[in-house]
Amino acid sequence: MKNRFLIIIMAIFAVLTGSCSPQSTQVVQEAIPPTQSPTQTLITYTPTPTKVPLSVLESAQQVIQTLRDRDMAGLAAFVHPELGLRFSPYPFVRAEDLVFGKQALPDLFSDETVYNWGNFDGSGEAIEMTFEAYFTRFVYSQDFAEPEVIGLNKEIGQGNSINNIPEFYPGADYVEYHFSGFDPQYEGMDWQSLRLVFILEGSNYYLISIVHAQWTI
Repeated sequence: MKNRFLIIIMAIFAVLTGSCSPQSTQVVQEAIPPTQSPTQTLITYTPTPTKVPLSVLESAQQVIQTLRDRDMAGLAAFVHPELGLRFSPYPFVRAEDLVFGKQALPDLFSDETVYNWGNFDGSGEAIEMTFEAYFTRFVYSQDFAEPEVIGLNKEIGQGNSINNIPEFYPGADYVEYHFSGFDPQYEGMDWQSLRLVFILEGSNYYLISIVHAQWTI
């Protein structure tokens, strides 16, 4: 009788502790279908002291916060001093995509120059915009600081345009911030991602490219 009572108590304890255990958040290296990820899948991290090198995920998380805050001076602190920062409006990175040196970044929001950033998917018309207009349309087009999924060196958003980051930047790491879609009538074809590309030199990860990704025709 005593053993039976002990077994019952242990069973009740297992049920209670199992139901109360928190779900851990994670960084995915594989795409998680929306049906399997009804809640946000976000990374958590402990801020690293300045004297300790940041990991690529920590660097990416700080970069995405500077983009959210439109803090170009803060963004410049992560940019490679010689390679600068390339901006690609679509997943396929081109050598012709505009590159800005880190010294130029802090003044870009006040720059009224109309740049040619490439061509719009579908129409083929030139993407002629100021930096601020481009930033709104092809950089922080969604609240990527609060994404559904974060991927490390894994293409999550997929469409007709090829993700050539591994070939264009061999040996680089990229972090993808992804939304699976917004309007149910489009059945996920309105997905959007932002990919941050880093290279490791010494003990520092440097940002070298910001790639906007979405469904293309």
